[in-house]
This record gives sequence, C-alpha cells and structure tokens, in this order.
Amino acid sequence: MTWHTGRMACFDFETTGVDPHRDRVVTAAIIEVGGGQPTRTSEWLINPGITIPDGATAVHGITTEHAETNGVDAAGAIHEIAEHLLRLSGAGVPIVGHNVSFDLTMLMAECVRHDLPCADQVARIAPVIDTMVLDKWVDPYRPKQPTNRRKDPAKCGSRKLIDTARVWGITLTEAEAHGATADALAAGRLAWSLAQNTVGLQISAADVHAMQVGLKREQADSFGAYLVKQGKPDDVAREWPIQELPDGWTPDQVPAVREDGAA
Repeated sequence: MTWHTGRMACFDFETTGVDPHRDRVVTAAIIEVGGGQPTRTSEWLINPGITIPDGATAVHGITTEHAETNGVDAAGAIHEIAEHLLRLSGAGVPIVGHNVSFDLTMLMAECVRHDLPCADQVARIAPVIDTMVLDKWVDPYRPKQPTNRRKDPAKCGSRKLIDTARVWGITLTEAEAHGATADALAAGRLAWSLAQNTVGLQISAADVHAMQVGLKREQADSFGAYLVKQGKPDDVAREWPIQELPDGWTPDQVPAVREDGAA
C-alpha cells in the first residue's frame, strides 16, 4: 500500500526564530489523519524561556508575555512532543511536514538542551516525509512568476508552504499561514496531493524516506554551487532529516542579534 493512503502524522512548529539549533519552540501541532481513522489533533503553547523577538511575533502572533503567562514548561512539552512522534513513527506512521527538517532539527536540539533521554531516538526518527524536498523533485524548475515557459500564474510560486500549497490546489490563506495547526494540516494535504499525482511517490514511506536522503543532498549541492557562483559561502546543510549539532554548540546558546535588532 502506498504511504499516502494510510495514516500520517502532520507536524509543525512555530518558533522564536530561524536557527534550528539555537532558537526555541513556541507552538507545536501534531495532526494524525487518514487511514480510515478519526483525525486527532494535539497542540502545545510553550514558554520558550527566552524572549520572543518582535519579528517572530509578527509571524505567529505569540508575544513573550503571552507565552510566559499561558505557555507550559518547555522541558515537559518537548518531552511530550518527542515521545508522541516516536510512538507514531515506531508504528510506521510517517512524520509529515513542509521543510520538516527544520522542525525535527529543532526538536532534537531542544531534547539535548533539556537533557531528555529520547534525544538519540529523535536523531534517528523515520519514516519522514518532507514536502519541500519532494516538491523540488517533482517540479524542479518552477518559476516564481509566469514566464514564456510557464505562463499560468497558478502554477508559479516560491517553495514557501503557502505558495506550494496553492500550486498543488490546496488553500492556505495568509491569515492561516504561520499557525502550527494550519501549517501542519496544509503540509499533510500537500503530501497527499504530491503522491496522488506522482507515480514515483506511490511506494512505501520507508522507501520515500530513503529516497529523500539522496534528493536532499543533490538539492543542497546544487544550491551550494549557486551560492559559490554568487561569491557567497556554501553553508547549506546536507544532512536530512536532522542536521547535526554544530561545533561549539552549547544548550544555553541563543541566536546572535544583528545591529538592527533582528535575530
């Protein structure tokens, strides 16, 4: 049976920033869907223990004060999230998300930060379905704007979830985007659509997971070469689905703040 007709665990974080090793989780959602079973949604609002920058609040709407007042303890929540995902993946349910490597890398860093015993298991979690990796493989030359080669604007767009979902016929409004629950559900629908329309993806979740390891490396090599041509350093991570902790990392590190105050 192809994986997309079975049960899926749609997963997403909203965070304090874009550094998966040093930023923190603010909200999380795991939505279990498909397989002829009822949908089950689990959500968390977490006190990250550090200040939530204004730029992050502008994205997901959670302020530091709101998280401190209403959020649960980070260590306990991260443990619950990790154990929940491990139970599902251990039963063969694929963990699905858009650029889910970011979320899983952050989850592992948070597990190490809070000295959770499940960190090693999280580092090996499988099967994983990353709709960004698969979308790049299925539609590698998609322009952001219409061109002579592709004139239909409905089939053009960035690799961001909101644009990718639209290209594949899934509605995710600006108001819904950047909420963990809405993004997780949209990623699940996107995963189903990608597989439903691509014979090469109608295989087992374990086989898709293995395929993505190579695809991600190829995509990273290509983007890294592009950066070098632009005179920029090739700092693109090749690991998938989880990036290793960087040299010199410590649990208490937070992202550097630029002179303009942004993270």
